[in-house]
Amino acid sequence: MTKQLQYGGLLAVGMAGIAGGFSVGGLLKRLRRPTPNQILNQVKRAFLKEAPIEGSWIEMTKAPLQKFAVRTDVYHGGITRYEDGTLVQYEFLADANTGSILDIYRL
Repeated sequence: MTKQLQYGGLLAVGMAGIAGGFSVGGLLKRLRRPTPNQILNQVKRAFLKEAPIEGSWIEMTKAPLQKFAVRTDVYHGGITRYEDGTLVQYEFLADANTGSILDIYRL
């Protein structure tokens, strides 16, 4: 009976360790936020699939954004490229916490 208790205790400790590992892994993933340059490179790669880029920029400071009940911090950026011989500018908003592109619009 004591061996069963020992194995049960080891099993409980092992399961707690695994659960703790997942918790720490999730925390580290949340703490590893993308840099503004990483976000800009992501947008540039997407635009380069269609045409060459003339210029690009991103603000290095986060700006608060609230849309209805949702609040987050964002980075503003932009891309410039030629389309049919005309210089066209785009701006984008990216979530500062996840790097997700929230909006891209042509100026």
